[in-house]
Parts: sequence; structure tokens; C-alpha cells
Amino acid sequence: MDETRPVIFVVDDDYSVREAVGNLLESVGFRSFSFGSTGEFMQAWRPDVPGCLLLDVRLPGVNGLDFQDALEKSGIRIPIVFITAHGDVPMTRRAMKAGAVDFLTKPFQKDELLSAIRHALDRDLSARKRNAAVSKLRVRHDALTRREREVMDLVVTGLTNKQVAAQLGVTEITVKVHRGRVMEKMKAGSLPELVRMSETLKANSPG
Repeated sequence: MDETRPVIFVVDDDYSVREAVGNLLESVGFRSFSFGSTGEFMQAWRPDVPGCLLLDVRLPGVNGLDFQDALEKSGIRIPIVFITAHGDVPMTRRAMKAGAVDFLTKPFQKDELLSAIRHALDRDLSARKRNAAVSKLRVRHDALTRREREVMDLVVTGLTNKQVAAQLGVTEITVKVHRGRVMEKMKAGSLPELVRMSETLKANSPG
């Protein structure tokens, strides 16, 4: 069995829904794990592969919409497709505003569900690629010395080597040496590329 296959998590308190959706997903090649409550989902092992969450709105305990908020606050980023038998416009608006991929009303069509799932998986895969790229940049940036980071921070603002040297109180030759090392360590082929790297790091800064 291919353990890298995408995984669809189904959280619905109706066993018949979980069984029907699970059978459908397996028939088209997805792995699926089903849970009767949000608590079961949170306690379960979740493989680190592309996936999404099919989430019922009306659940015992925490409802689906509140659970969506809780996942966001806890840092669990997983695309959500809501499924419900009692949807309305305010529910849909709240779910979509909070980042849900889709909001499907039971009974939904098979193709409708699979289309929403594939959209969710595409979103998750894109996010994973983006996060991996950012992680690589962070590793490179962490390898810079304190002085190299100072030079990089000034260079990307558009300052010349001479201006950077004046600000740091060093010679222009020293700045050129540090700048060359920055370009090499960051694997930047040009100044515009280094600027984009700096902007990406700032945009994805934990702070």
C-alpha cells in the first residue's frame, strides 16, 4: 500500500454517512479515516501527507464551525470541506470567510464531493510546497553570520556597497566580501532574487 497517498479525514456523527463516504473515497484511490466526533479526530494519528477534512457542521459537543476556529488557533492547517444537512447562508458565509474550501449540503452528488476534495488537496499540496521552500530559505538564512545578515538587510533595501559600508562603519571592500558570501549562502543568482527571498522570509516570519 502506498503510504504517501492523500488522506481524507471524515468527521460526522452519522455512521451511515461515514461508511458511504469512506467507501466512495477508497473506490477512487484515496485513503480515508472516519471519526464520530472532533475529539476522536484530535486524538488520532494523522500522517504527514497531503489531505483534507470533511467536516459535518452539527456535531455532538463542539460544532463544525467552532472546530474550524479551534483548528486555526491551534496551528493545524488543513483544508476543510463542510458537509451538512442543515446549512444556511450565514453558516456558509462564516465557513468560507474562515477559509473553508466548500460547503456542501446533504445529500450531495458524488462528483460534487470529489471535485471539492480535489480542490482541497490541490490547496494543501500548494501550501506544503510553499512551506518547504520557506523552510529551505530559513536554513540558508540561519547559516549567515550576524554581519552577513546585517549586510543582506541593508543591501535588499537598495543601498549601494558604499552606503552600506558607511552605515556599518566598515570598508566598502568588506561589504563586497560579505555581500558575495550572502549571495552564495542564500543561493541567489541576482540582487532581485535576493530581495524576493528577503520578502518571503519577512512575510513568513513566525513573529
